[in-house]
Amino acid sequence: MSATTPFDIVIAEDSRIQAKILERRLTDAGHRVRWGANGELALDLVREQPPAIIVSDIEMPEMTGYEFCKAVKTDPVLKTIPFILLSTLADPLDIIRGLDAGADNYVTKPYEADYLLGRITSLLETPLAVDEAAETTIDVALAGQTFKVKAGRQQVLNLLVSTFENAVAKNQELIHANQELASAKENLERNNQELKELNSQIAAANDQMNRDLEAAARVQRALLPADENVSFSCGDVVWRYVPCHGLAGDFLNVFQLDDDHIGLFVVDVSGHGVPSSLLSVTVGRFLTPKVSDSSVLVRLRDDGTTEVVPPVEVATELNRQFQSEDFSELYFTFVYCIVNTKTGQVRFTASGHPPLLLLPATGDAAYQTLHSLPIGFFPEAEYEEQTLQLEPGDRLYLYSDGVTEAMDKDLQQFGDNALVEVVTLNRSRSLEAGVAELLESIQAWCVPKGPLDDVSILGFEWKG
Repeated sequence: MSATTPFDIVIAEDSRIQAKILERRLTDAGHRVRWGANGELALDLVREQPPAIIVSDIEMPEMTGYEFCKAVKTDPVLKTIPFILLSTLADPLDIIRGLDAGADNYVTKPYEADYLLGRITSLLETPLAVDEAAETTIDVALAGQTFKVKAGRQQVLNLLVSTFENAVAKNQELIHANQELASAKENLERNNQELKELNSQIAAANDQMNRDLEAAARVQRALLPADENVSFSCGDVVWRYVPCHGLAGDFLNVFQLDDDHIGLFVVDVSGHGVPSSLLSVTVGRFLTPKVSDSSVLVRLRDDGTTEVVPPVEVATELNRQFQSEDFSELYFTFVYCIVNTKTGQVRFTASGHPPLLLLPATGDAAYQTLHSLPIGFFPEAEYEEQTLQLEPGDRLYLYSDGVTEAMDKDLQQFGDNALVEVVTLNRSRSLEAGVAELLESIQAWCVPKGPLDDVSILGFEWKG
């Protein structure tokens, strides 16, 4: 089978984003792809129509990649379908588990798309035969333990060869790094004085860069609302913004759109540092309530009056203008609310962003979830919009994933439940006190290192 021959592939991946990226790479190569969000769903696809090959993640809910692989390899009809396991795991015990499950190849994340396609092509060019020795028990000694593994000769060879190739690739990286280190050492010894002078220049440039970054951080913060407490006739807004570095990939704002509407949003750009902060500021220029060529929030009607653009159209236009391939592969998540100051109706969209949290004056807090991709993933991405009706005393919380994904010293995340608990416990206090307590709870959770991601919180209380 040639590298350009299209074939049918079933992939199992619980991460929707990772699945979409893998699906795009495979379809770009001309192949047909079917996706299951876990091993159980993918197994149904395989039984419905056996594919040419299966590519599966390992860590998945419902049915893991190991369990999915074993189910395929113990089925007389499906056992000869080549099976590739993908995982960030690299422990030898993981290889043994893959061997016991019957996997034919094991590819360690992150991987190059061409490498994975090469593995797929190689497996399909050498069809798997029915292995008469498939039930042979092999004793494998590892880390002072002996494992009894049932596997056929061809399956053992395939998996060990793929493991060897992964090891060779890592070894080549080490060799290349060692060569660079040796060359750097020779240059250091040969040009010691020159390097000292260069170090002095670098130190001076670094000092200048730090001053520039500090100035940029001040400029970025100046683009935020002037006061952390903003009052409107219909309600109050309180926000907190804590970058994990000097420059942040998060951005938020609140403003009057027209006489009848106010707007609130939080943007979270992928990554950290200068590129992410520059994109966040650039996106902020498009999220302005002033009519201009760049604003996507308001537009002029034919009669010269101003029209507020619906949230779903805002997300769609941002996705059109900010494709990640045009911005160094950066993308961003986005939550945007329009509040009708007369009625309390809220229209909102959330593009790959943590859900909006509604805390009613009485009753339980509830997440308002929308299933949309981040801005910049695919030009054809579609976005959703929902409507809420606020009653006096109701509160809305917009936030970045730096809130729920904040980690303690044991790498445990703060989580959705803790967020609900904190805002609920502070319902009887002022909105300002509630937002401040939420930020303090997150910072206390992250002791001693502090949050590893930008933290943005924007709370709104409807007065009615």
